[in-house]
Amino acid sequence: MKKVCFLIGNLSNSGGTERVTTLISNVLAQKNFQVSILSLTDGKQPFFELKHDIKIYSLYPQKISFKKNFLGTVWRIRKFVTQQQIDTLIVVDSIACIFTIPALLGLRVKHISWEHFNFNNNNGVKFRDLSRKLAAKYCDYVITLTEKDKILWQNDLKNINAQVIAISNPCPFPIIQNYTTEKNTKIVLAVGRLTHVKGFDMLLEAWLHVHEFMPEWKLKIVGEGEDRQKLTNFIYNNDLISSVELVGNTSNVKNYYEQAEILCLSSRFEGFPMVLLEAQAFGLPVVAFDCETGPAEILADTDSILVPQNNINLFASSLIDLMKNEEKRKLINFKSKEKAKIYQPRSIIEQWIKLLDSL
Repeated sequence: MKKVCFLIGNLSNSGGTERVTTLISNVLAQKNFQVSILSLTDGKQPFFELKHDIKIYSLYPQKISFKKNFLGTVWRIRKFVTQQQIDTLIVVDSIACIFTIPALLGLRVKHISWEHFNFNNNNGVKFRDLSRKLAAKYCDYVITLTEKDKILWQNDLKNINAQVIAISNPCPFPIIQNYTTEKNTKIVLAVGRLTHVKGFDMLLEAWLHVHEFMPEWKLKIVGEGEDRQKLTNFIYNNDLISSVELVGNTSNVKNYYEQAEILCLSSRFEGFPMVLLEAQAFGLPVVAFDCETGPAEILADTDSILVPQNNINLFASSLIDLMKNEEKRKLINFKSKEKAKIYQPRSIIEQWIKLLDSL
């Protein structure tokens, strides 16, 4: 039985990387792989449900700044991989390759860098560009989430020894076949961390115009983050208290997809937005900014609306047009569910198993 370990920042977090790592791990555990997950820090209480036979570990059980202890972190990873006799180490986010590449030096351990961010977005992390160069040179494989990002890796980096392949993230929800489009809840949903890259400040700017013309519609933003106070101040200062709700984190986002009639994505950058996969499973029509990677690929052939990046006025008018056009929402509902089939776990996991078996 092959021993596969995922190395992640903190499994206790509630983000997209934690969700999809949990999903892939659960399915691999059912497919005769011995799976473990190692968090760099904390991670002892997974936010998402894991199969009972998946073992979880923490490099630093307490939330500390492990980055200040570079050599110690490298040594701990090497010790863990050796003691646990890991066959394949999958690094969730290429930034951690700064630690794993020296940690695996001389060991017969297959090394996969699983990149979750758009190549042109370092997400404010100082050494991400360096870590990508190291991953491209020293890892066995680099997995990107989109074909476009695969091309960016291949074209922009020199000395690539790793094989770069694109494997989409799977959707955590089954397709809701009997789901009605005639809900009449008048709810627009947005999901994501409350941080600058997700563009919720631009969404609220757009919502000012939407609220003026469609005052009966409500906006719910699910997620938590460092921009909460900034967004709260905007809501209060612009009299949007009655029409905008900052929901916070939830372990049952399914309820919000079930309630919503439209989903919007206002991100400045995306790698492969899970929220769009999830929305498609529920047949939700989408208005999204056309980030460099992610939305265009996922929303192709669904008739959902892509808006040029940062065009807040067009984003607002696109939302208003979709709110007014029930027939278009019904058509998108059907097309979205058809597109959602390719992102169901079965087809995605087959690509993972093929890759891991080849090692």
